[in-house]
Amino acid sequence: MGITEPARVGFLTDSHLYSWQARAIERLQRDLDIEIPLVVSKSRDTDRDDEPRTTKKLVGLDDVKRICNSAWREKAWALVLAERTVAELLGDDRQLWRRVDVESIECFDGAEHVRCDPQTENGWTEFPEDVVTKVSERCDVAVRFGFGLIRGDILTAPEYGVLSFHPSDIRSYRGMGPPPIFYDERTTAGATLQRLNETIDGGQIVAYDEVYVGDCYTLWDVFDRIARLQISLLADGIDNLHDPSFEPKTVPDEELGDYHALSRRRELEFSGRIVMKNLSGRIRRRVRKTVEDGADGAFGGRYAE
Repeated sequence: MGITEPARVGFLTDSHLYSWQARAIERLQRDLDIEIPLVVSKSRDTDRDDEPRTTKKLVGLDDVKRICNSAWREKAWALVLAERTVAELLGDDRQLWRRVDVESIECFDGAEHVRCDPQTENGWTEFPEDVVTKVSERCDVAVRFGFGLIRGDILTAPEYGVLSFHPSDIRSYRGMGPPPIFYDERTTAGATLQRLNETIDGGQIVAYDEVYVGDCYTLWDVFDRIARLQISLLADGIDNLHDPSFEPKTVPDEELGDYHALSRRRELEFSGRIVMKNLSGRIRRRVRKTVEDGADGAFGGRYAE
């Protein structure tokens, strides 16, 4: 039996969302008959360094501290983050990754906002009982846009579970997602909306789609391409849950893709290759733009009169 309309969709989020996540929620609300009764958000956020950030024109003391901390923690991956930071300062603005305060999102205006500091152990997050009860009583399904790896009663509190994106196909690239896809020079990349269980990137597939990335110049272009795919995929997944005949796809363990641990990106060979591909991609993009601008100028000059 599918969700009866309107679906009551709750959200588990960090205190800020990325712009693409906010756009996915807006599209969900525009395209489907849903209610958003509850938003559970983290009381405190730690800045994440594994994805594009809001462009800043000047480097301040906080930026220097963040870069130093990242270099200590991420080792070789800090080279990739440094390349991205320099590109941002030079105007490479990734609008899909701008941070939006969760309480400023219009779609959440009618929702109850609950701030939460759940218990975290060995990288896994478990929600307190009162939050689990609220989610159970007020939501048909929940969408995770924060809190990292989650486990416990929250996963079965809503009737249709907790949905979460993995920015690749869990049958090929579990773990990091886009970095190994870019490293391997794959021409397509997928995005999986899964119903979570207590495995890492091994949940039931609620919606899946893929996109061409063979023309992406940098890793960050791949992130952008997948994010745009996920904007529409959220509505597709919730729509699937409305279908009484729909059954999420359970992927047997033997069909799950290799797990690419975050520790791999700290290896110099892996991160060094990403940096070189990013730099060569930026050069190719600049050359192409110069050629195209020159061609446009010549065309305009020749037929100007």
